Amino acid sequence: MKFARLASLLWCGAVLASSPAFAETQLKVYLSSQGQPAVWRKALDQFEAHNPGIKVTIELGGATSDLQAQYLNTVMSAKDSSLDVLILDVIRPAQFAAAGWLSPFAGRDLQSYLRPYAEANTVDGKVVALPAFADAMFLYYRKDLLDKYGLPPPKTWDELAIAAKKVTEGEHSQDLQGLSFQGKAIEGAVCTFLLPYWSQGKTVVEGGKLTFDRDAATKSLALWKSFAEAGVAKKNISEVATDDTRKEFQAGNVVFAVNWGYAWALSQGDGSAVVGKVGVARLPAVAGGEQSSCLGGWEWGVSAYSKHQEEAKKLAEYLSSPEVSKFMAINGSLLPTYAALYTDSEVNKAAPWFADAVPVVRTARARPVTPRYNEVSEVIRTTVNAVLAGVTTPADGAAQIENRLKRILR
Repeated sequence: MKFARLASLLWCGAVLASSPAFAETQLKVYLSSQGQPAVWRKALDQFEAHNPGIKVTIELGGATSDLQAQYLNTVMSAKDSSLDVLILDVIRPAQFAAAGWLSPFAGRDLQSYLRPYAEANTVDGKVVALPAFADAMFLYYRKDLLDKYGLPPPKTWDELAIAAKKVTEGEHSQDLQGLSFQGKAIEGAVCTFLLPYWSQGKTVVEGGKLTFDRDAATKSLALWKSFAEAGVAKKNISEVATDDTRKEFQAGNVVFAVNWGYAWALSQGDGSAVVGKVGVARLPAVAGGEQSSCLGGWEWGVSAYSKHQEEAKKLAEYLSSPEVSKFMAINGSLLPTYAALYTDSEVNKAAPWFADAVPVVRTARARPVTPRYNEVSEVIRTTVNAVLAGVTTPADGAAQIENRLKRILR
C-alpha cells in the first residue's frame, strides 16, 4: 500500500514537472568574449529572476568582430537552432537580414535610440535587430604629456604629427611612440582608411551604388603611410591590431591612440600605467576637412532558426531596454544607445568620460551599408595592410580598391 502511494506521488510529480506551468525554456545568448560577459551575466540573472520559466546560458565568441562573424556565418548557414539571441557588430544587421538569418521585430519603434543605431537596425523598413550598446572610434591621448608641453588635443592630422614629435623628442624615450592605429588586415583597418577619406567629404557607397573617389583614397592611404615613414607611428604598424593599440597605450608607450570605447575602462583599471592621465577627443581631420569618426557598437538579433521565438524576442527587448543600458554603462562602462542616459547623474558619476564621448558617438559615421559588406571590408582592409607593409603604393592601392569594388557593387 505504501509502495503504491509512493509510486502515485512520483508519477504526479513527473507530470507536474513536465506540464506547461513547470516547463523550462532554455535560451542561449551568443556574446563577444571582449564585451563584458561577466556584467551581462548579472543582467541575465535579473531577467531569469523575473521570468522563472526561462533559463539563459552564454556562449562566448571570438575576441574580434571578424572571428565572431566567421563563426556566426557557419552556424547560421547551417540553419543551426542552438543559438537564440546573437550580439552583432553594427555592420552585420543588413548582411544577416539579407541572408534571412534574423527574425524582424514587428511593430517596433526605434525613435528612442540614438539615430545611427535606429538606422543601422532598420533594413527595408523592418526592424531586424535592437541596439545593445554604442561605440565609436576615439582619439585617446596622454593628457599629462600634452599638458606638460602646453599642447591642446589636435584637430588635424598635421597637428597630431607635430605634437607627437614634440612630445617624443622631449621625453627622450625610445619606447614612446607618437601614434598607434590599426594597420593589420582586420576590420579596424577599414576605419583606418575611412577616417581621412570621410574627412575629405567623400563616401564609398550611397543607396547601394559605388561612389568611390580614387584621389581621396590615395590621400588617405598616403597619410597613414607617411606616419610610419616619418617615425610618428612605428615601422611595423601593418602588424598592429586593435588590442595591440590598447595594450601599448595602457602600458604608457603611446602619446596618441586611435581606438574604440572599450579601451577607456581598461586604461583606468588595475595594472594600467596611465590611470588618471588619459583624455579622449574627436579624431582629427585632414587640413581643411571635417572631423569624422567611425561608428561602432553592437546589436541584439534573434536567430530566425531559434525554436523559442517569443521568449528570445522578449529577452532581446529586455537587453536593449533603458534599464539594462544604464546598468551596463554604470557597471561595464559601455556607452548607452539612449541619449537621455548621457545626462543621467548616476551614469556620469560612474563614467565621467561619457561627457566627452557623446559628441563623438552622435556624429560618428556608419561604414558602407550593403549586404555585401564582407567583400567590401576584405578589399579595403587588405589593401590598407599592403600599403603600410610596403607591398604597394598609395596610388596603386587606391586603384585596386576602386577596381575590385566595381566588380562587387556593379
